Amino acid sequence: MKECYQKIIESIGEDIKRPGLKDTPERAAKAFTYLTDGYKQDIDKIINNALFPSDNDEMIIVKNIELYSLCEHHLLPFFGKCHVGYLPNGKIIGLSKVARVVDIFARRLQVQENLTRQIAETLLTCTKARGVGVVIEAQHLCMMMRGVEKQNSVMTTSCLLGDFRSNSSTRSEFLTLIQ
Repeated sequence: MKECYQKIIESIGEDIKRPGLKDTPERAAKAFTYLTDGYKQDIDKIINNALFPSDNDEMIIVKNIELYSLCEHHLLPFFGKCHVGYLPNGKIIGLSKVARVVDIFARRLQVQENLTRQIAETLLTCTKARGVGVVIEAQHLCMMMRGVEKQNSVMTTSCLLGDFRSNSSTRSEFLTLIQ
């Protein structure tokens, strides 16, 4: 990867030997590896049996989970916040595990629409919840730095599964509580 970054930098006409760029290919390769480490993560190992018996049947919401990802179309960052809710069905998941699931999928080349669905489906599968809701609000540098250059645009996506999809009062409660 280091050699690829060197070629990219040279292809724009820069001198790879100048002091400011001397170690950039190696740093860029390390950064890109870190930003895409979601491919190396195993959901089961991350969850690590952090599912606990509970008779709670009320909605659980984790709001404002920050996320950083890379657009699969331009390799530019998008960033924002993710809100996750679920209706337990005999067990609850450790709080930090919700954020870790968000990170696993965000740390891959992505589009926001798929990211939202992947988080929701994974949490539904892992927890066997009666329903899961995920809403992501993000800004995309591929739209802010290039193309139409719209600085204040925010994309919102949602994925509602189980009772969050089929029960309008559950859906409404979730959407109200994440505001």
